[in-house]
Amino acid sequence: MARRFRDGRLVIASHNPGKLVEITALLAPFRVETLGAAALGLAEPEETGSTFEANAALKAHAAVEATGLPALADDSGLVVPALGGAPGIYSARWAGPGKDFSMAMVRVHHELGDKDRSAFFVSVLALAWPDGGEELFRGEVHGALSWPPKGDNGFGYDPIFIPEGHTQTFGEMPADEKYATDHRARAFAKLVAACFE
Repeated sequence: MARRFRDGRLVIASHNPGKLVEITALLAPFRVETLGAAALGLAEPEETGSTFEANAALKAHAAVEATGLPALADDSGLVVPALGGAPGIYSARWAGPGKDFSMAMVRVHHELGDKDRSAFFVSVLALAWPDGGEELFRGEVHGALSWPPKGDNGFGYDPIFIPEGHTQTFGEMPADEKYATDHRARAFAKLVAACFE
């Protein structure tokens, strides 16, 4: 049985403004005060894990250690089976130090060539407490990659990903529609059911 979240404040252990906005919106109904890692001046820990789960836990525990508050971290990425699972846990690194995802999307497109364009997004949420406890929740959304990029909504690889059952990319979808269907929302639904409801 998962541990219930009873604290009033929660550090969102992410320096990605898009993730912070999305997670804060998802937490809004639970009257939790969210504090962003960047606003708190927290350093970004090096992601040395070999899985989304390991990296999410690493980030959450680093934020707990720095603040003494419970923390929620997300590790997510785009998995392309035809590229051997890349960019996967290295999704942000493919965007380079400047986090230029237009460059990352071009790289995915060129490396894919005429290979199968099936892909899926993974999000793992790690909720960690000051006593060392943690809960992990994984969400996935499957679909296909399109080219050229379409839409200015979302972030990361959203403009080239069309989820199953849809005709628009995540980049074209209104935020409320994307939040209802994406990988983070699926992981978040598991988190809420286990720890907040």
